Amino acid sequence: MLESQKHMNRRTWLWSFVTALLAAPLRRLRAFARVQAPALASADVATLESIAEIVLPSDLGVDGRKRVVVAFVTWIKDYKEGADRGYGYGASTLSAPAGPSPAGRYPDQLAAFEATARSKGAASFAALPADVRRAQIEASLGSMPGGARLPARPTGANLIADLMGFYFNSADAWNLAYRARIDRDSCRALAGSEQPPAPLGSP
Repeated sequence: MLESQKHMNRRTWLWSFVTALLAAPLRRLRAFARVQAPALASADVATLESIAEIVLPSDLGVDGRKRVVVAFVTWIKDYKEGADRGYGYGASTLSAPAGPSPAGRYPDQLAAFEATARSKGAASFAALPADVRRAQIEASLGSMPGGARLPARPTGANLIADLMGFYFNSADAWNLAYRARIDRDSCRALAGSEQPPAPLGSP
């Protein structure tokens, strides 16, 4: 009886070990499938570039605005739902895990822009004249509940506000606004800290 019980315990332990061994990759696979944000299509990127032309500073130029769009698209692609966000500055408790990817709310918004373009006889939103795009963008921002507030990070509530917030909360935007290398969120060394930030464009 005792030997039979030992045999059953060994089988139970072995089965638990094998189950745990097989479950780990499955958990990783499920987590990977859950956290991967949908990629924006090339047509969506073209729409974003046509929006950036209206809402981002003209001082950036065409190439500068494209770099912002690329950075925005990359941030969305790399977003990890449920990621550990660590401790907030000065906080003793963990921040809540990252929420759902904002990318899931963008397709309908992008489709609405393209539908507007087709209703006006254009092949795409990017093909519309700048003044027509501006009017549509202003209408989209004006329809936001509580007013058009730019989020510190993309939320999915409004694609245009997300793109603008992504840029205007960046270190590059602060540098451009002050025409100086403030480099927000970068820690300056003590040496030379009594000096004002170097002018933008200086080595």
